[in-house]
Amino acid sequence: MAEPQEELIAAITGLLQIVRKLRSPSGCSWDREQTVASLSPYMLEEAYEVADAIEKNDMDLLRTELGDLLLHVIMSADICEERGEFSLRDVVEGISEKLIRRHPHVFERQNGLSAKDVEKQWEAIKALEKKDEGFFSSIPSVMPALQTAWRIQQRASEVGFDWPDAGGALRKIFEEIHEFETALQSDDMKAQNAELGDVFFSMVNYCRLLGFEPEAVLRSNNRKFIDRFTRMERILREAGYSLAESDIEMMENAWQRAKLE
Repeated sequence: MAEPQEELIAAITGLLQIVRKLRSPSGCSWDREQTVASLSPYMLEEAYEVADAIEKNDMDLLRTELGDLLLHVIMSADICEERGEFSLRDVVEGISEKLIRRHPHVFERQNGLSAKDVEKQWEAIKALEKKDEGFFSSIPSVMPALQTAWRIQQRASEVGFDWPDAGGALRKIFEEIHEFETALQSDDMKAQNAELGDVFFSMVNYCRLLGFEPEAVLRSNNRKFIDRFTRMERILREAGYSLAESDIEMMENAWQRAKLE
């Protein structure tokens, strides 16, 4: 059930007042010294922690992490207001206006649009708003490389620059692997780097065409490896060996047993 509007406004106002107290001359020296640039790495970290809580389906943790992220949004906006650039109100009004502008099917009573139609309309409106910018300018340069590659390919597909099916993208992976193997026959590290990058880029494209998000795929595999490695370590420990005392054959045998658990 939605909270009363007055209580929500009071809670957000209270948080803003706390932030301003922390940054005041009588507040916290660390908070007072922060800039939007210095807060940027922390904001990225908090965004990842939000995503981690979502993947864990931990609602108590998600509430906490969303609060941490909100703190960074409010503090960054307040720092910009101190510098005379914009305020938290400008931020809220700006996103409100954008949402209305990009949802004419809701606010101008256009009916009958599918989710796919809505997505296309959103991108078309965004393109008009950014018509004087580069085609890929909306993709943040600080995103993880896998996610950036996925968004680049997604954007290219919106104008028809895409494989007709996933089969073509899969064949491209094998082609790029062959080119990488050829580059390995030389001492040209630059060529090897470039060809290996093509392999990664092609694999991301294949993920996209299959409907997978590559960051999520790799995170899942990372967790699987950690879980299996932890089981392998336990099997070795139960046999009386530490990891340092185990050779590769012992670890491989324990690894295969861990896969069966």
